[in-house]
Amino acid sequence: MREDGFAAFFREVYPRVVGQLRLLTGDLASAEDVAQEAFVRAASRWAQLARYEQPEAWVRKTAFRLAVDGLRRARRHQRALARLSVRPEPAATLDAEDHEVVEALQRLSLPLREALVLHHCLDLPVEEVAAHTGVTAGTVKSRLARGRERLAELLRPAAIGGAAGTAPKEERHARR
Repeated sequence: MREDGFAAFFREVYPRVVGQLRLLTGDLASAEDVAQEAFVRAASRWAQLARYEQPEAWVRKTAFRLAVDGLRRARRHQRALARLSVRPEPAATLDAEDHEVVEALQRLSLPLREALVLHHCLDLPVEEVAAHTGVTAGTVKSRLARGRERLAELLRPAAIGGAAGTAPKEERHARR
């Protein structure tokens, strides 16, 4: 592949990988940091990766592993801060819809969240998710089912601050 092959690959794939990582991490800055690290690693191996059928899959897998490691580190850090009674700074705000989904995803366990993001957001088949995460296809299916169920519970109007049984304003006015 020509010397500019990596630059073209980076321009095409980077935004997609950052978007996927944002869903996993819940934070754009963290997603960008992790994606950049994965692409740095890919650049150093580009001669080999350029021959792969799907070099993007290698970058995504590397980035997800880095993100999972970072999330685990952050969780340990938060527990340490909690023991010291220190409160972290609030994260940057998102659009209301995005915030609800990201917040709900963050409340899921990491294995459930990773399975949902890989399968539903990246459209990877169950077998690829299994290979990516190092578990069996049956485990992935179980995580997907539990994750969807839990996410649906978290995104119900009553779970996100809406009042159950209250009709939207437009419908109340239409009844008169």
